Amino acid sequence: MSFVDGIAPVKTAVLGAGSWGTTFAKIMGDAAAGTDRKIVLWGRRQEVVDQINDHHRNPRYLSTTELPENISASTDVAEVLKDAQLVVLAVPAQTLREQLRGWAGLIAEDAVVVSLMKGLELGTDQRMSQVIAQELNLTEDRIVVVSGPNLAMEIARQEPTASVVACASEATAKWVANVCKPSYFRPYTINDVVGVEIGGIVKNVIALCVGICEGQKVGDNTKASVITRGLAETTRLALALGGRAETMAGLAGLGDLVATCSSSLSRNHTAGRMLGEGLTLDEVNNRMTQTAEGIKSGRAVSDLAAKVGVDMPITNAVVGVLEGKLTVDDLGPLLLARQLKSEGD
Repeated sequence: MSFVDGIAPVKTAVLGAGSWGTTFAKIMGDAAAGTDRKIVLWGRRQEVVDQINDHHRNPRYLSTTELPENISASTDVAEVLKDAQLVVLAVPAQTLREQLRGWAGLIAEDAVVVSLMKGLELGTDQRMSQVIAQELNLTEDRIVVVSGPNLAMEIARQEPTASVVACASEATAKWVANVCKPSYFRPYTINDVVGVEIGGIVKNVIALCVGICEGQKVGDNTKASVITRGLAETTRLALALGGRAETMAGLAGLGDLVATCSSSLSRNHTAGRMLGEGLTLDEVNNRMTQTAEGIKSGRAVSDLAAKVGVDMPITNAVVGVLEGKLTVDDLGPLLLARQLKSEGD
């Protein structure tokens, strides 16, 4: 495999031309400046692809960002994947399995696959790396997860950001980190794939709750309490699945949680705020231009926690709201009425 020799991929395919997929392509394009490396984006919409190729912009998602000239785009996924040594997946979590089944025969046998997705699959409660391993028949040393406090718009503006590159193989993680390190993006490597993915998944659900608080115009004490206790239940789930506590205290845990819960750029925070303001879930979905993964994955997180015997009261309450079993006004009293216990329990 090419990473063993430290050779950067000549061609990288990015499947998904949304805000994060396009931004990550820009990260790699800027990191590859002055080399012969090229990044090719796959997009479903011809108008988006044409704008990227003709004007080096993706006006649908990143209207003010100029993309490097070493980035091109196509609607032909076979052409995008041809000879790509690195394949980056940036599609909605709930569509991944079906799409991989159509792409499996097009991905090079020795390619490394990177997941940018932060969701659990409904029905199976599987993390995205598990879906990738199943559908592409890949070993764990060829699957990488990138996660952290990575709000796409801020990174596209080249505001300094750190992230983590997770893989069971240290060599693979370092190989991927080396091709996504422009001056404004600092990748750290880690081998705790489970912890990194759980941190990125559950924070979306917690951000919905913080957004609901925002929509109800409650103060910072309430939001800080939700964030802190949200981190506690995220950590419990990660540990039960084999993740590590120190990962939850790092960029993929606390870092991602704080960014997603605090920023108006966060889709999940925005969706929660609209719910808190009194909009129905259907109204929220109609107003959202991109997927809020917490809405899609909340039930899977709750089911997975129940399966492994982990108490996740905030997650369960948010899922109750999403499924119409609770109102947003029920949340505070419900959570505060729980039995008293030690904070360390």
